Amino acid sequence: MKIAVVGATGLVGSKMLQLLEEYGLTDIELLPAASSRSIGKEIKFAGKTHKVISVEDAIAACPDYAIFSAGASTSKQYAPLFAEKGCTVVDNSSAWRMDPNVPLVVPEVNMDAVKPEHRIIANPNCSTIQMVVALCPIHKAYGIKRLVIATYQSVSGSGIKGLQQMENEEKGLESPVKAYHYPIHHNVIPHGGDFDDQGYTTEEMKLVNETRKILRDPDIAVTATVVRVPVSGGHSEAVNVETRKPFEIKDVRKMLSEMPGVVVVDDPSRNLYPMPLYAYDKNEVFVGRIRRDDSVENGMNLWVVSDNIRKGAATNAVQIVAQLIRQGQK
Repeated sequence: MKIAVVGATGLVGSKMLQLLEEYGLTDIELLPAASSRSIGKEIKFAGKTHKVISVEDAIAACPDYAIFSAGASTSKQYAPLFAEKGCTVVDNSSAWRMDPNVPLVVPEVNMDAVKPEHRIIANPNCSTIQMVVALCPIHKAYGIKRLVIATYQSVSGSGIKGLQQMENEEKGLESPVKAYHYPIHHNVIPHGGDFDDQGYTTEEMKLVNETRKILRDPDIAVTATVVRVPVSGGHSEAVNVETRKPFEIKDVRKMLSEMPGVVVVDDPSRNLYPMPLYAYDKNEVFVGRIRRDDSVENGMNLWVVSDNIRKGAATNAVQIVAQLIRQGQK
């Protein structure tokens, strides 16, 4: 079996290689591909050294699967070319997420959306992924009427540039290339992506539109505020949920504890709740601060934390490929 990783030298691409090993997908012909400036570089995978090749050479090799983490423009250009070769593409960019002909997939939630004819599968935004894993059982049991979301997103969500800017600011150094308009060290920035005419950002609208698509409910009312915080890894979310049917908090806690991919950490008496510190380098979604919101009928609050580079990107993509392989779908 041949698996291409496009963007193999980047922050998420490198993690995808690590996840392929962790999921036991090592008995393969790996095709690490990247931009022209990285061609010829050597990377390690499954104890062997591989040279980075061009995307064109990866296409010519006719891989069975291609995992993309190279940006929307690269995906728009090359994903269809892989698909024409019979390759199944799992794309981590925003390029295909809202295409009605492309499934937007979180394996624990809606793997059944992938059909044999699909050659391009979209990985959702990192913030959306962790949230819908937690919301899935609640929506199935009670129906979600409205969501009010505030995110606290780490600088790693901005890639290497975000991490380097914070690290340089911590050391009192000037960053040659900045991810943010303002300092992020000792600061929080209520800005993710580009602003639209109504004052919302693209990151906020991803939470609106992707959540509805994944949960297959266009009537869910969603509003979001995205904030970047000086944390190196791990996104946190305060999620206020209003359901259509009444619920008992003990039942919500039970169904969350039984949801694949979710770990409930919720014991205020012992100061136990999810934090990026504990979610770092883990594949699960951590949920805590589970409590009723008495200000609305059928309301609850959740605190949701996950490693955005892992479950929010690389893990989710590799899980999709691993499941397709188990199902015998190419």
